[in-house]
Amino acid sequence: MERKLRIVHEGKAYIVTVEELDDGGGSGAAPLRVQPVAAVAAPAVAAAAPAAATAAGPGDVVAPLGGVIQSVSVTVGQTVNQGETVAVLEAMKMNSVLTAPRAGRVARVAAKPGDAVEAGHVLVSIE
Repeated sequence: MERKLRIVHEGKAYIVTVEELDDGGGSGAAPLRVQPVAAVAAPAVAAAAPAAATAAGPGDVVAPLGGVIQSVSVTVGQTVNQGETVAVLEAMKMNSVLTAPRAGRVARVAAKPGDAVEAGHVLVSIE
């Protein structure tokens, strides 16, 4: 069974997927016990987590994988060109530059630096 967990290490939030394996009962290993993040609810973690992913439209820039937003280069009302950098996402110690899928006006910015996001989360909407 797979479970998604948010782990905070040195002030940075990471989203990880953990697979619980059934060892058949013969290994003598203790079963994995995971305490849900909600039970440890630290205000800083709750504040850093943005809203859940929503359905993406044709002008939306979405997180290609879970990670932490390093920077957002646009503001609401700003005009952007197709291919222009709108945000940088850090995932697995690598930065991914996210670009505008089309030219237009930025209608919404749904993430800020430091936010932990999941794959598919809409970060910027362009009209």
